[in-house]
Amino acid sequence: MERITYQDIPNGMFENLRAIEDFIDNSSLDEKLVEMIKLRTSQKNGCAYCVDMHYKELKHLGETELRLSSLCVWEETPYFTEKERAVLYFTDALTKLNHSPISDQLYNPLLNFFSKKEICYLTLVISQINTWNRLMKVFSFTPGNYKVNQ
Repeated sequence: MERITYQDIPNGMFENLRAIEDFIDNSSLDEKLVEMIKLRTSQKNGCAYCVDMHYKELKHLGETELRLSSLCVWEETPYFTEKERAVLYFTDALTKLNHSPISDQLYNPLLNFFSKKEICYLTLVISQINTWNRLMKVFSFTPGNYKVNQ
């Protein structure tokens, strides 16, 4: 049961968050990679609503069942490229922050695949999905009902 419904949400809250999503969508980042970040972050945060959403989005984009089912154990599999692995390490680190700065060991591999501008976008994607996860954990939206826009 939802704790907070769409009608309870302050006017402009979701619209402003959607504006950030539109900003990200207009970046040079690959849509499938962005959705992978969102699914992985949602898995790490235990957000059932967002896991359902981003799993369905990735399926719609043509992602394979093998990679989808293995994302939660990505470090132990050979199914992800070096570029994806660099992003997933970065995603995991930014999602579960500790008291240390992001190390060069995590940051530098990104430079092999992304410009600094794109790294800014990656950081925003991770930050944004963490915000959505936290909202959904409080609002308690029901997972399973999400439908991909065709």
